[in-house]
Order: sequence, then structure tokens, then C-alpha cells
Amino acid sequence: MSSKTFPSLKTERELLGSRVRYIIGIDEVGRGALAGPVAVGVALLDSWSSNFNLDDWPAALADSKLMTAKSRGVTAPLVAEWVTAFQVGYATAEEIDAQGIVSSLVLAATRGLEQLMSEFRDPNSLVTDGTVVLLDGSHNWLAGHTGAFAVHHQPKADRDCVSVAAAALLAKVSRDAWMQQLAAQHPRYGFEGHKGYGAASHLAAIREFGPSTEHRTTWLSRILPDSSELDFYNHG
Repeated sequence: MSSKTFPSLKTERELLGSRVRYIIGIDEVGRGALAGPVAVGVALLDSWSSNFNLDDWPAALADSKLMTAKSRGVTAPLVAEWVTAFQVGYATAEEIDAQGIVSSLVLAATRGLEQLMSEFRDPNSLVTDGTVVLLDGSHNWLAGHTGAFAVHHQPKADRDCVSVAAAALLAKVSRDAWMQQLAAQHPRYGFEGHKGYGAASHLAAIREFGPSTEHRTTWLSRILPDSSELDFYNHG
């Protein structure tokens, strides 16, 4: 397997070597979309659990952007079974318009973390036994929002780190399913194909029909410079 394509446990093992029991991989999906929510995957690994094999992750797991839709669909249930626990938090298009994308990423991540902790069998041990959040990216956009959990951020962690690749894959599959549901509600925009991103067909539909209630309307004037073409009274 090429290290350029497949993740490893190198970073996780370095962090676990500092007497940390838990790793929580976090990554976002949908940040650059014009429509639909942003999703943040939260995947927890318990290195002390006798029921968990840290080395036995599904072989097909990789950066979700490099996987086909078919491979993601097959691999995601295996990843969900392999990780100790996971959640996917969301922030809606309306919240993105109101708060901006970075604040919405934080909102989605904290929702995912809170839900994970509320359903975890022993949430107190996450604090007492040590937890590190492993975050994809070149800066710590979760600073001050993870409570007692330290954050280690790493560029390309969704490519190189198993826990983050798992979080990204689960978030991607979950958000894609959400966009499939929105496609049925707003059939004129083709959400089932481009998942809310700026495909030419998507931009053409916005020009023809105006934005739907699921579009991030504050973004559209930047993407479509002649905003007079758009009816911002939410169609579809």
C-alpha cells in the first residue's frame, strides 16, 4: 500500500504513547458546498479495550475523496463496526448563513462530540484516562471547544491517519445520504449527483430557478457575480 494513498496508525501511536487511552479523529465534509449542511465526523478509538483491535481496520479505508461512491458505501459499515464509537454532527445551511462557515464547523463538531459523550458507556473515563482529538487541517479551528481534550491538528490527516480517515468517511456517507433526501424534496437542482457543490449543472439550476431553502444564499453572490440573476426569496 502506498503511504500517499492509505492511512496508518503512526500519529495515533505517537499520541497513545503519552499515556493517552482514547483518540478521537475529527474531520469535516461539505465545507465548500453551496447547498446542504456541513457535516463533521467524530470517530473514537479506545486503545485499552479488550474488544477492540487497533490494527484491524478495514483494508479499503482511505481518504474518502479518493474512494469511489461504491467503495465508500461498502467500507463505511465496516468502519462503523470497527471504531469504538462514532457520531456525525451537522450545521444547516441556515446556520451557515447566519454564523459563517468556521463557527458552523465548530457547532457541528461540538454537536457530534456531545452526542458521542452522551451515548458512550463510560464518558468519565474520556477525561480521567486521557483523550486527544486528532483534527485534520493546518490550524486548530476547534481551539477552546473540546473541553478537557487536547487537540493535535495535522495537515492531510484524512489521508494519513486512520482515525481521521474513519471520521471523514462516516461523515461523507452520512452527508451524501442527507443530500439524497434533499434531492427528493428539491428535484430541480440535482443534489443527488453533485451533493450541493458548484457543478455547472447546479449553477445553471440556481440561475434558472433561484436558490432553494437548502442553499447557502450568502455564498451565491461570490460564486455568481451577477446576483441580480438570483431570486433570493427561496424557491424549490
